[in-house]
Amino acid sequence: MPGTHLLPPNLLKLFAPRPPLPWLRAVGKDIDRITKKDVGGVAHLLAQLKEADTETLITSGEADAMEEGEEPIFTHAEEIKRQIRREERKARRTEEFKIAKETYKPADDPEAVGDPYKTLFISRLHKSATETDLRREFEGYGTVERVRIVRDKKGRSRGYAFIVYERERDMKGWCLPSYSTHVIYFLY
Repeated sequence: MPGTHLLPPNLLKLFAPRPPLPWLRAVGKDIDRITKKDVGGVAHLLAQLKEADTETLITSGEADAMEEGEEPIFTHAEEIKRQIRREERKARRTEEFKIAKETYKPADDPEAVGDPYKTLFISRLHKSATETDLRREFEGYGTVERVRIVRDKKGRSRGYAFIVYERERDMKGWCLPSYSTHVIYFLY
């Protein structure tokens, strides 16, 4: 520790190493009596395990016979194929995201309207929250011009929404003046 040499002796003693712990004989064990341990390798078990795995491989017809919670056993080649398919799906999703990012223009989006100074961002919405629920909750602070819950392609809520007020002071009315951002968590 740098600077410890500048400390007075009474504090310097706190940084001194403690003496080693004394060795004590184990209680209840006779150390003079040594028992032989028969420990061997597991190489002879590998062949049995491989043989058992090939016998229990599940074919498509036997998949219905599996119990609930049981997972099928795949060979190494099948696992590699599954991993390659996963990587291909991931690469395809990454490419789709990159294309969507390059082609999306917020100025061209008909849903992205409103003054940002009058817009309130709501996050962590419950899946069942609706526009009417949000309008009812937030109209107490001022007149709401527009409510939009962002949804995916299947129509499910993404968990966040935008509320556009008619006046900027209505949007700031519920918020403390010291807040620099206008984000709240709206949970059901």
